[in-house]
Amino acid sequence: MPPDPAATPQKPHGAPIMPIVAAWRRPLAALAAAVLALIALGAREWGEMLHQWWSIDTYNHLLLVPFIIIWLVRLKASELARIVPQPAWPGLTLVALAIALWWAGRVSGINLFAHAGAVGAVQAAVVAVLGLRAALLLALPLAMAAFLVPFGDEIVAPLQLLTAEIAIALTRWSGVPATIEGIYINTPAGLFIVAEACSGVKFLIAMVTLAVLVCFTRFASWRRRALFLAACVIVPILANGVRAWATIYIAQFIGAEAAGGFDHIVYGWVFFALVVALLLGGAWRFFERDPHEHGWHAATLDRWEWLARAEQRPLDLPTAVMGIAGMAAIAAIAATTSMP
Repeated sequence: MPPDPAATPQKPHGAPIMPIVAAWRRPLAALAAAVLALIALGAREWGEMLHQWWSIDTYNHLLLVPFIIIWLVRLKASELARIVPQPAWPGLTLVALAIALWWAGRVSGINLFAHAGAVGAVQAAVVAVLGLRAALLLALPLAMAAFLVPFGDEIVAPLQLLTAEIAIALTRWSGVPATIEGIYINTPAGLFIVAEACSGVKFLIAMVTLAVLVCFTRFASWRRRALFLAACVIVPILANGVRAWATIYIAQFIGAEAAGGFDHIVYGWVFFALVVALLLGGAWRFFERDPHEHGWHAATLDRWEWLARAEQRPLDLPTAVMGIAGMAAIAAIAATTSMP
């Protein structure tokens, strides 16, 4: 339950809250310094991720994730104003683990590990510098930051095969004679290939990102969250199979080349936009709360005894920042000396 407004002194809209500003000014400045040190450490990885967000259409939707994170943080501003940041030792441990993952990915050449470590280190720095209580209030935006890591290439091949199987089943069902070999579908109109771009991975990843955002801002029930998330995985996969079948079917009448152009223009945008609208429209009547009510509230955290016990070992702000900067420096040296 949100705190009782009557129990909280109300300030005129736009009025500055000087004590809160003072309480947060140094921690936020310290967090900015820690994040800059970590971004400098993983500059190559952040550059690679930015290139993928901008240049590869599978990851173009990730350009929206930073703005979603900012929006989610703003929604929790009033709750954050009720607490005082307190650096936490567990956060430094998380930073160390994330940097270790980054180092392992850097020296092994596994970009997914290096990218995940670079992002994870920044997420962990929030816990280390602002503390457990602030991190719990910011749980959703911190979790959404995980979507900054480009992933999905690993499931392209299985999705190609699954799309091909759905398409061949529907093609035969619609009366078109066809044979299949892997991702190759042969019909009277020609040979069709379920290419990587036709696997549906781009739409699936975008839908999962949207699903997580909707699940935790609009639903309170874990059952409804699970059902909506499952729908956002299953429906796009089935829809992509239908799209592939429709292209094959239309090609029997207008030719393969014309059908391919129609597929990219119409199905690439209109069809999947309708799928998104269908999923959100179907879930709309089951929404349980407004976005600003997502996550925990400061009053709720006050009742958690384990949190109070965890905060009994305070970490001072300079130690938190210097600890992160020191780990970043050591990791940079270790990565340099470990490279062939």
